[in-house]
Amino acid sequence: MTSAPPVETPQEDTAFVQFWNDVLAPKFIRFKHVLVDGLTLHSEEIFPSLPVRPGDAVLDVGCGFGDTAIKLAGMAGPTGRVVGIDCCDAFLDYAREDAASKGVGNIEFVRGDAEVALPTNEFDFVFARFGTMFFTNPVAAMRNMRTALKPGGRMVHIVWRNREDNPWLSEAKEVVSRFLPPPGEDALTCGPGPFSMANQEMVTAMMRSAGYEEIEFRRVDAEVVVGKDVQDAISFQLALGPAGEVFREAGEEAERKRDEIEAAMAASLKGRKRGPDGILMDSSSWVISAINPS
Repeated sequence: MTSAPPVETPQEDTAFVQFWNDVLAPKFIRFKHVLVDGLTLHSEEIFPSLPVRPGDAVLDVGCGFGDTAIKLAGMAGPTGRVVGIDCCDAFLDYAREDAASKGVGNIEFVRGDAEVALPTNEFDFVFARFGTMFFTNPVAAMRNMRTALKPGGRMVHIVWRNREDNPWLSEAKEVVSRFLPPPGEDALTCGPGPFSMANQEMVTAMMRSAGYEEIEFRRVDAEVVVGKDVQDAISFQLALGPAGEVFREAGEEAERKRDEIEAAMAASLKGRKRGPDGILMDSSSWVISAINPS
């Protein structure tokens, strides 16, 4: 197996990367059961149709805990290779441990920032699940993803659609916003946010600017697990996502009002459908594919 080229990283992390490592990563780890197990239906729906063949070289951008990269490694087979890239050290530690425990040898996890640099002309397929929405400079990052592809290579990324079709994210923010002010202009955030690529026309224009052709959108609707029970769902929504950002930025005021906020959130979750793994809510994503023509 040919080893992957090194991924260049800046001498110092950007403030954005530091925020992910210091603030968000511990929360993602705490709610890994929601973020990985609860959201996999959006990738499981389309994995059988992904254009990955035995022997392919594959790049998974924003690979997180490595679950999608490991699935891609199985599709590429022992003669192929997969590189998972993420800016969070803790995610990569989990990914390496999981791959090793499963005996996946055709995979490598590296620390890097797709907005800064990626290998060039190395991969047959580039994939990203719920990561491109958080790029602070999405055109530059998607251009790096395109130039990482060989000519004719294909990229697929999954992003959330609009707020109305994603109550699992939007409704919690609506509840919290009844009690707390919106984050200020200087708020520390995860990036543009989960709905930054919901607009099909805008994203098409961005991808064309990044040099892609044959851009296609496919809608996927799925129920997602938002928590094992009501309290788990409330804790998740107050830690991450749009509601979590409002709560975090409100600081002491949020803590003073925590009890009444949690009571209101519990009321909003009352009567929600329950599956074997916990509380279910509706969600909707775009699966966007395109090719590198050059």
